Amino acid sequence: MTAPEMAVIGGIYTHTDVHQAAAIDSVGRHRDTQPFDMNPSGYEPLLAWLRAQGEVIAVGMESTGAYGAELARFLTASGITVVEVDRPDRKARRAHGKSDPTEAYAAATAVLSGHASGTRKSRDGVVEAIRALRGVRRSAVTASAQTINQIRALMVTSPSAALLDKLRGLPTGLLIDTLARPRPTGDLADPSCAAKTSLRRLARRYQTLQREIEEADADLAPLVTWAAPSRVALPGVGTDTAGNR
Repeated sequence: MTAPEMAVIGGIYTHTDVHQAAAIDSVGRHRDTQPFDMNPSGYEPLLAWLRAQGEVIAVGMESTGAYGAELARFLTASGITVVEVDRPDRKARRAHGKSDPTEAYAAATAVLSGHASGTRKSRDGVVEAIRALRGVRRSAVTASAQTINQIRALMVTSPSAALLDKLRGLPTGLLIDTLARPRPTGDLADPSCAAKTSLRRLARRYQTLQREIEEADADLAPLVTWAAPSRVALPGVGTDTAGNR
């Protein structure tokens, strides 16, 4: 049997800069392994190299939703079946050693053995759009929580703590509005003035983040309703929960 007629399975270990590709035959024997650049100029050579090994049955790959997303799209568009491979546990990695070629061969072997049978994570269409928008919204929510925590901590430790005491029981929205309005006057070398100035800036930052979250929700609402109408229709399920998929 000539090489082009031989059935092979590919394995790819993904990195930020380089993908390591490997090929095994239908009984699991290692054929070859090569590194390729992680950019479109490296995808064609990688596919050509795989096809030179034989008839490509499938390719196993970790991180089809992350580092390998673009390559997975390219291979799928080229008619190659891409299989999501779970990351081996630490015990297995210690037992067999770890290197890029080893990981690439392991990905191919996982497909051959049937241990890997997952569908690649799609990064296409409206689902990918929702994922991107939710990622930015999530970071804004995290930053918002950090900001209000910083505000409350500074109110306790501020030299003006006694003056701020009456504000501590206010609901978050009213507290933020109150702190954001006045422009403190005085010498910034005075810790009390510096604390009040810092609280105003933090309050205004919080307001900005809240507007960003509201804008993200407005952008997400029609997309999530289109992609997951049955979820949105459930009682008590909002856009953010319905879009978590």
